[in-house]
Amino acid sequence: MLKGIAEPVLVFSDKKDAPGLKKAGKYGIKTASLSAKGKNREEFDKEVINLLSEYDFDYIILAGYMRILSDIFVKKFSGKIINIHPADTKLHQGLHAYKWAFENKLPETKITVHYVNEGVDTGKIIAQTTVDLRGANTPKEVEKRGLTTEHEFYSQTLKELLGTRKKEQVNDINKLK
Repeated sequence: MLKGIAEPVLVFSDKKDAPGLKKAGKYGIKTASLSAKGKNREEFDKEVINLLSEYDFDYIILAGYMRILSDIFVKKFSGKIINIHPADTKLHQGLHAYKWAFENKLPETKITVHYVNEGVDTGKIIAQTTVDLRGANTPKEVEKRGLTTEHEFYSQTLKELLGTRKKEQVNDINKLK
């Protein structure tokens, strides 16, 4: 997906049986899981911060992480957390975005890649694309169209974002010579 552009240093989940952990393991990427059971958001996020402090990384890329991050976590990694949301974040934040699009009979919806801030799906927009919903007769059909677009769009957006950053770093190094 991001070969030659970025190197994942850790795949983390709050669910020990998350499919992403298995997939990452197959590629030799380190994995970790912590249970949030019985902990409030701040307690859990402090544990995650401690875990992440063992790694050197530039970004935290959220994918399927359905927990709302605490202010402590967001402030600690400000400007480094990227998320994808299956709606225009100016129109709908939070869960059930595909159901919302279907119930509102939208002819199209948007997929939004954004930086995470202290709000829920309110951070600065990095990129958006549209998903044609015309002819979608069920919420499942809307979701299927959206998820297909989400996966492709997230990868492409991250390639562009991280590729641009890599070029800037090379230019900065060249300026030092």
